Amino acid sequence: MAKAVSTKKSNTIKLKFDTSWSYAPAPESKSAASIKPQYDLFIDGKWTKPQSGKYFSTINPANEEKLSEVAEANAADVDKAVKAARNAYEKVWKKMPAKERAKYIFRISRMMQEKARELAIIESLDGGKPIRESRDFDVPTAANHFFYYAGWADKLEYAFPNRTTEPLGVAGQITPWNFPLLMAAWKIAPALATGNTVVLKPAETTPLTALKLAEIIQESGLPDGVVNILTGAGATGAAIVNHSDVNKIAFTGSTDVGKIIQRAIAGTNKKATLELGGKAANIIFEDAPLDQAVEGVINGIFFNQGHVCCAGSRLYVQESVAKQVIRKLRDRLESLIIGDPLDKNTDIGAINSKQQLDNIHKYIKIGLKEGAEMYESSCRLPSKGFWCKPTLFTNVAQSSRIAQEEIFGPVLSILTFRTDDEVIEKANNTPYGLSAGVWTDKGSKIFNMTKRMRAGVIWANTFNKFDPTSPFGGYKESGYGREGGLHGLLPYLNLVS
Repeated sequence: MAKAVSTKKSNTIKLKFDTSWSYAPAPESKSAASIKPQYDLFIDGKWTKPQSGKYFSTINPANEEKLSEVAEANAADVDKAVKAARNAYEKVWKKMPAKERAKYIFRISRMMQEKARELAIIESLDGGKPIRESRDFDVPTAANHFFYYAGWADKLEYAFPNRTTEPLGVAGQITPWNFPLLMAAWKIAPALATGNTVVLKPAETTPLTALKLAEIIQESGLPDGVVNILTGAGATGAAIVNHSDVNKIAFTGSTDVGKIIQRAIAGTNKKATLELGGKAANIIFEDAPLDQAVEGVINGIFFNQGHVCCAGSRLYVQESVAKQVIRKLRDRLESLIIGDPLDKNTDIGAINSKQQLDNIHKYIKIGLKEGAEMYESSCRLPSKGFWCKPTLFTNVAQSSRIAQEEIFGPVLSILTFRTDDEVIEKANNTPYGLSAGVWTDKGSKIFNMTKRMRAGVIWANTFNKFDPTSPFGGYKESGYGREGGLHGLLPYLNLVS
């Protein structure tokens, strides 16, 4: 059994555990995944070399080894892809009977399920997340989104009774690095189901599962040009946003970039959905099932390295149980396994990039400078790659930057409260409003809290639960519009009376 020894220096507390046992390694084999040494752009159903001739490397954040080189699309490549999408839209896709479109979308879903193991391995290699998360959540949920929207394709008259629906045309879509395959599915599936064509740009640090999805799309027989996938960085995304023949922008990413997109499309007829940053409040009341709540907190911020816009990175605990909850959290932190993302025992994988790791370290220093008390796991970090120990901050002020600003890492800020009114005021006192969690034994308290909290998604006695049938999106600087569920169809349609 582990014995904890607490040592204190300044306002940092480190726990040293003497463990006499550990799990044997259980790595997933890389042999099930095929990654090409170089990828071109997927335009008009074909692999096309970038007009600039430029390629950039994508690396494994767990060991900094190069996985592949991918093409860098410029404005000319974007224009070629948009023209291919427009041609496919006008000549094929919008004219195709809805039930036939549904067959293609369903086929993509089935092929993703067949290649689930390969997709999961590539996701963990390219993004650094544990294989358990890629295998058990990312890939099956992505496939389920295609399956779900395949069902809606020929039933839009039931989704919007007494209204005639018309597709918008060409959708420009930009996805983030934290859920590369899932975010692509969130965006592509409803666009295709409603009769639109797509130009998608995945994040430059995690492009490989989107390119593997392009292979699946090509193999599925989807008509050429219906889905085009371009790799590149910010300039590629800007070219998509600013292209005059794009009818709809769907973006998931930072609030700062979301504001740039808003300004870029102002005065145009482009529709948009923006799913931006978050600083989710996770609230534990004294009557909550505390062990369950602690596990929910761990799941909400640490199992995903904090790489989730809806991560429960602000924890509010009622004063009467605060010491007990903090002790349980510290104990649970020491049991978390950090290491090889392909090891099935791993709880916490690598940080996606050095840039993101530097940003996390910046906020940890800010928290210490502001006077908060830091607890970090005593785990050993691998010598290569981008790693961050799971970290707790206590004695955090409501005005502290680590309680107000998005960190996007395995860092939890813990605050306390006494009354319902106090915690509502504190939880809502943030520029963001994407998600929240409430832990209590009383249903009436849950309804009181959810009615007054300004968050797009609120979980009760759980956290980070997603389903293709449920809409997701936020308030305030967390963006606008909804993705998922019936609500996810509307941003890709014009409703005609």
